Amino acid sequence: MASAPFPSFDFDPSSIKDKLSGRTKWIVLALILVPIFVLLWLARGIFTDYLWYSKMGFEDVFITILLTKTILFFVGFAFVLALVLANLFFVNRKTAGPLDAPLPENMVGIIKKLLVIVCVLVSLILAVILGSVVASKWELFLRFSNAAGFGVKDPLHGNDISFYVFELPIYAFLQGWLLVCVVITMLATTALAFLNFTLRGTAFTLTTPLRNHLLVLGSLAILVLSAGYWIDWLELVRSEHGIVYGAAYADVYARQPAYLVLTIAGVVVSFVMLLGSFLGKIKLSLAPVGVWVILIIGLGTVWPSVVQQFSVDPNEFVKETKYIERNIEFTKLGFGLQAIEETFYEAEGEITAELMAENIPTVENIRLWDYKPLTNVYKQIQLIRPYYDFKDADVDRYTIDGEYRQVLLAAREVAPEKLKEEAQTWVNQKLFYTHGIGIAMSPATEFTPEGRPIFFAKDIPANGEIPVSSSRQGASPDIMVKNPRIYYGENTKDYVIVDTNTKELDYQTGEGELIVRSYEGSGGVSIGSYFRKLIYAWQMRDINILISSQINENSKIQYRRSIEERISTLAPFLKLDKDPYIVAANDQLYWIQDAYTTSDKFPYSQPTDEDETSLGHYNYIRNSIKVVMNAYTGDVGFYLWDTTDPVALTYQNMFPTLFSDRDSMPSDLISHVRYPQGLFAIQAEKYIKYHMENPQHFYGNEDLWAFPQEKFGQQEGLQPLEPYYVIMRLPGETKEEFVQLIPYTPDGRPNMVGWLAARSDAPEYGKLIAFNFPKDRQVDGPEQVEARIDNDQDISAWFTLRCTEGSTCIRGNLLVIPIGNSILYAEPIYIQAEGVSFPELKKVILSTAHKVVMGDSLNDALYQITGTKDTIAAMQEDVKKETTSTPVNLEGAGDSKLSEIRNSIGNLKAELDKIESLFENLEEAIKGD
Repeated sequence: MASAPFPSFDFDPSSIKDKLSGRTKWIVLALILVPIFVLLWLARGIFTDYLWYSKMGFEDVFITILLTKTILFFVGFAFVLALVLANLFFVNRKTAGPLDAPLPENMVGIIKKLLVIVCVLVSLILAVILGSVVASKWELFLRFSNAAGFGVKDPLHGNDISFYVFELPIYAFLQGWLLVCVVITMLATTALAFLNFTLRGTAFTLTTPLRNHLLVLGSLAILVLSAGYWIDWLELVRSEHGIVYGAAYADVYARQPAYLVLTIAGVVVSFVMLLGSFLGKIKLSLAPVGVWVILIIGLGTVWPSVVQQFSVDPNEFVKETKYIERNIEFTKLGFGLQAIEETFYEAEGEITAELMAENIPTVENIRLWDYKPLTNVYKQIQLIRPYYDFKDADVDRYTIDGEYRQVLLAAREVAPEKLKEEAQTWVNQKLFYTHGIGIAMSPATEFTPEGRPIFFAKDIPANGEIPVSSSRQGASPDIMVKNPRIYYGENTKDYVIVDTNTKELDYQTGEGELIVRSYEGSGGVSIGSYFRKLIYAWQMRDINILISSQINENSKIQYRRSIEERISTLAPFLKLDKDPYIVAANDQLYWIQDAYTTSDKFPYSQPTDEDETSLGHYNYIRNSIKVVMNAYTGDVGFYLWDTTDPVALTYQNMFPTLFSDRDSMPSDLISHVRYPQGLFAIQAEKYIKYHMENPQHFYGNEDLWAFPQEKFGQQEGLQPLEPYYVIMRLPGETKEEFVQLIPYTPDGRPNMVGWLAARSDAPEYGKLIAFNFPKDRQVDGPEQVEARIDNDQDISAWFTLRCTEGSTCIRGNLLVIPIGNSILYAEPIYIQAEGVSFPELKKVILSTAHKVVMGDSLNDALYQITGTKDTIAAMQEDVKKETTSTPVNLEGAGDSKLSEIRNSIGNLKAELDKIESLFENLEEAIKGD
């Protein structure tokens, strides 16, 4: 007999029993209170979430998600509890036996009871954990049960794409989850057996019942593992072993048969293990496992490597051609590149006065203001009060005074955290400073002689209404924002309480009078009752909600006020573009947020790299959802924009009441929908390589492109050009439209080879067009234009003179503007004086294929490009007569007389600058002598 692990010792069992009895009541109390607290915590979260979803009008979404989570949790909980408990009690019974330790009977009884309690507790804890894991996959199960078909089959297995996007992920999850359950059960039963033997005072012995039981569990683990190889066989369409993503030659001819063999072999091994456990033959049970492991190493690892090295690598292109073609086809499908229309662009015309006059809307909308410096300007001259803030300026378009204008605008949001520390009281932060007000809006092209933006919307008028208009319109604005209050936005992170006994600050007049008011909208959850105040005090971890006398029966709490959090809570399955933008329409302000449906399960489609985008790792993306949020009420509308997207249709099947048809979006908002910059950047990045459809070219990167390089800001080096919005007339079209574009250069070379455009205006919204330059013609790229700017003697002299100590020159984005069949390059120059926290727009550089000029304004630079002011003026008059439209001014500021005066002032200023430069040079020459 094995020696007992316990030494002989004497003790009083009654004293131990007394100690345990004294602590039992505390243990029991803890076991009761902890679950009660957890349940109350869950109930509080469910209750407040239900109130919030109901207030939003989407309680059906909440109930669907909650019900799915609950069902999945209890199914997983019950399965794990039954599995673990049954195995633990079986092993406990089979490993029980006579004691060989100096323990009294009373103590043995206590230990046995404790052992039962521990088994139950361990089983419950494991069931809760693993049940929660299943519940967390609620979206996976809902997608599985509501899947829409793609109508496209994969070329390897012949399954619809929906099988890989919606079905196979469920099988993969369940396989992994079941494997974890079985392995944990094996570990728990082994640990219990060891504990039982130890408490009995005997050495651990693998008895026949215990051995057979572990063999049964092992056979289950082998069976689940073999199911994993079947899943691997199916997931070869997303293999990363070959030259391209998706099943390649070695996958098809080595791994595919290997995984099938391993799957079948695993099932056989599992059966043999089970048979061996019943027959009591350990060798029969374990020998097949060894064979299976050898097969895994040989067929699953060695054989594919051999095929790759000795068959594929020496003849890679020949072997992989078919799979390269599949990768090209499905990557273009996954990222929406298959819809790109390709055309030629001559890029050979000269920039003439006539061409300028034919494209006046394009020219007068050249974006000189970059959103980064303009945001800094807004923060200095348009915040009005220290408790407001602008997050960033967004690009959009509006019809102002009859003209289609590109603008930049930003929302003036409340920022109570900027108050002085002594003013950051609970009442101020939660009840008084509750909302921002109004917007700042500027045309993209114009600036004052001082280098500041001209405004279409600014300040906070005395009546609290924001007019949007040009300076020509006076008292007849195009848009009057009668309710410009912003309770929900980008910076509204914290909760506020409205309709309290404390009036809210609305705005401060120029005379310093504080205008206060109470909230009149529908946003917020009522907290008038004591019970709700108690619940939300707990929810927000803020006792002031419960004890403040300022909260009355009409008060409402507004939380989840930021666009991202609000939308992500309602639709957590959507990926959000990083740039929501404010829109003035229908007398108030709205936010438009582009939302994406994505998947990382699309066969053969090359995934994005982690650093390419903030949206994660995926190989399928569509901008199928446009989300609109009312800045005053917080109401959110989800509009299904792309009814051909199976992922979006699946979500619509999951939540029928969540989405509305795109036709139900108000027309004033539809006119501001734009092609999202995030999606376009992703597609443009993929198109760098996937414009090549010839497998030979693709394999050798023979026509690989790159994004152009530009100088930007105060940096001496170059950085990649980013996509940008322009208003322009596309070649072959009859009118200007809002377009996003990006030029391309050959990889490693500076000249341009083409550009990609995305259209935003109805009815052409969403169409992508690639304009390819002739391969036998040199077209300067941005990097070459930057070099020409640096080498221009007049421009270089101006930089040397002005960008000295005390002033910093900032180079804006170099924009490539296609006009007719010609290319115009534009780059704004900002100067930031020492001690001034915002830059001023001082110069405009324009370049054509043969000329680089710098002017004090866009007009001034255009005159230098064309060489004749009278020609442009005459052509403008011709266009005015033909279109009978409002007189067009290239600067867009004031009437023709004012424009003429400003042009004269600008020309005079330019001459004065030249004289100043001459005097400086003369002074330096004298000092040198």
